[in-house]
Amino acid sequence: MRKSLLAAAGVLSAAALVLSACSNDSGGSDGPPTVVASTNVWGSVAAAVAGDKAQVTALYNNADGDPHEFEPSAADTATIADADILVFNGGHYDSYMEEAAANSDATAVDAFALLGGAEHSSEAGGEHAEHGDDHASGGDHSDGAHDHSHDDQNEHVFYDLPVVAQVADKVADALAERDPGNAETYRANAETFTTGIDGLRAKLTTIREQHAGTEVAQTEPLAGYLLTEAGLVDIAPAGFTQAVEEGQSPAAADRAALQDILVDRRAKVLIYNTQAVDPVTQAMRDVAGSAGVPVVKFTETLPDGVTDYLVWQGAQIDALTAALGSGSR
Repeated sequence: MRKSLLAAAGVLSAAALVLSACSNDSGGSDGPPTVVASTNVWGSVAAAVAGDKAQVTALYNNADGDPHEFEPSAADTATIADADILVFNGGHYDSYMEEAAANSDATAVDAFALLGGAEHSSEAGGEHAEHGDDHASGGDHSDGAHDHSHDDQNEHVFYDLPVVAQVADKVADALAERDPGNAETYRANAETFTTGIDGLRAKLTTIREQHAGTEVAQTEPLAGYLLTEAGLVDIAPAGFTQAVEEGQSPAAADRAALQDILVDRRAKVLIYNTQAVDPVTQAMRDVAGSAGVPVVKFTETLPDGVTDYLVWQGAQIDALTAALGSGSR
């Protein structure tokens, strides 16, 4: 079973993610715009755009627990109700935010809803996004770069870099509408952030150039979008990763199949979700270690001490790059 929630949710404590400074030229007499994000991942994206002109609060910032299991408190519900802008993952990852957005006058930025849209297709069609044939386990298998169906779609869109860039732009638009006096600042901040996303995608292009078609495995379909953009192929049994995704214990046959993949070193890297851990995933991590398969730890929320989305993903991509390099020797 997935790890139970280890800590109650609260607002982000880092100054970069909880911003309360008022601006002399902010719009409205009620103070700066308020943005509420479901997790500190989306909170960090919003904060990068808001700078010191708006207040950003994230409801879930536990580095160890499982965001899927989070249920908002009464105080959280009140915070959501008071927000001008809601930023959330969507795709039933944070259903309480989807429900709140449907019954609120707040501007909603739903990341999952941006999959497959015209803007996303254009963004994903750039030079850094010629994807491989398949998405990772749990995702949609498609010939197009991001020609996704939302049925049974991988909801971890914070690993889809074009979507994350679009979220930043949507947040900038929403803030500019609420606070026209600072519109240029919001849009400039969003441009800086999306330039950083371009830098991350360039790193994925480098991986693709050096390791296209390389087989890897995940314990859960967490980083499917990122792996696909990097030209990597997730060969973990779908039954295994889907069971972990659903908080269930994988079937014995799927456990055996993944173990064989690791023992035979067919997978050159094991991507290990540190926030979806149980005895079975721990056992697979140990099998990988014994077989000499590099293990790269990925997360669903920002690690302790990290407040910047670009820093977080950059470190994970660098770790993946190093692991692929070590496995090729």
